[in-house]
Amino acid sequence: MEEKKEILILAIESSCDETAAAVVKNGREVLSNVISSQIDLHTLYGGVVPEIASRKHIERINYVIQEALDQANVTLKDLDAIGVTYGPGLVGALLVGVAEAKAISYAAKLPLIGVHHIEGHISANYIEHKDLEPPFACLVVSGGHTHLVIVRDYGEYEIIGRTRDDAAGEAFDKVARAIGLGYPGGPKIDRVSKEGNPDAVHFPRAKVEGAPYDFSFSGVKSAVLNHINGCRMKGEEICQADIAASFQKAVCDVLVSHAVEAAKDYHMPKLALAGGVASNSALRSMMEEACRKEKIPLYYPSPILCTDNAAMIGAAAYYEYRKGVRHGLDLNAVPNLKLGER
Repeated sequence: MEEKKEILILAIESSCDETAAAVVKNGREVLSNVISSQIDLHTLYGGVVPEIASRKHIERINYVIQEALDQANVTLKDLDAIGVTYGPGLVGALLVGVAEAKAISYAAKLPLIGVHHIEGHISANYIEHKDLEPPFACLVVSGGHTHLVIVRDYGEYEIIGRTRDDAAGEAFDKVARAIGLGYPGGPKIDRVSKEGNPDAVHFPRAKVEGAPYDFSFSGVKSAVLNHINGCRMKGEEICQADIAASFQKAVCDVLVSHAVEAAKDYHMPKLALAGGVASNSALRSMMEEACRKEKIPLYYPSPILCTDNAAMIGAAAYYEYRKGVRHGLDLNAVPNLKLGER
């Protein structure tokens, strides 16, 4: 039987506070990518409130899916499969997307493919860079994850480094709150840092003994808090922009050095960035400079594909579909799902 040339996948993503749906063709071409963000709502509380996130997903998911189908000019009859994030993430939020995907799969008699959220972030690079194929090294940096991954093949991953405490994005949020910028911390620190001196304050760069590719950001976060307290006790002025820029540089120094060393040590021909923090302008420019020096090709997605979105889930689902991965209607949300688990 001849293989169908065009594979259309409807993808759903609801792992945190974005309700998203997309239609993706052959894993690389995005026909629609609809994202309904709750960021304004959660800003009122200084962070994501899981119960509110779940309720908003329920309210919006049908509209978002219909919009994705309309923009792609397709119906359920045109689709080949449904892809959905089933972990990791907030359990209540994940359940909304998983239940929706199972309902559509059952009603439309379409194969169901559960996708790992981090695999989705890595796969965002396939959409942006049609020439990118495994093997390559990938630095995944987001609010909940900081991973160094060797991508052996589509769907085949080896995690060689991870954070021992805070994820990079989590540290950005906590420091932003401490210096009075509020939530969401990453974009605000990135913006304010452009007006500051990144060498104004020297914050520590942590190394984990015996684990050269692991990360630790709790120390630099504590150092920022201690610096602020010290300034207050001495009656010194606290320069928000200088602290933000110095903190950002400390975090990016560690991310860049670990990623480049890993690519060299593992003889990876390419290096990719993924996740929400991958849209940070300082990280991108520092990584570009380091990769240029080492002559390592660097790949990263556009900011819209760095944030949580369903197009990246559709890309990951396509390669799972090609490998014959199918899930039953017993698919459940797995909030602590490990990369590489099935």
